[in-house]
Amino acid sequence: MDTTLKTVIGRATMAADQAKEFDREIEHVPAAELPAVLVRWALAGTGADEEDDRLFERLALGENIGAVPADTHDSEVA
Repeated sequence: MDTTLKTVIGRATMAADQAKEFDREIEHVPAAELPAVLVRWALAGTGADEEDDRLFERLALGENIGAVPADTHDSEVA
């Protein structure tokens, strides 16, 4: 069975201006970029961006946060 990515965005729970912005953006997103854009919208307001920013700041300072390259195929990682 093929893997399926499902992202549910509660558009009805968005403020009217946010919903308009979503509609404007989503109309022009290339198909290849659609999953990433939907995930960004689904995570908006969850604090995930701030958490990522803090991790990238720590990485920039040289701290080892346990990050590995995305192409690592080590079964011990994750």
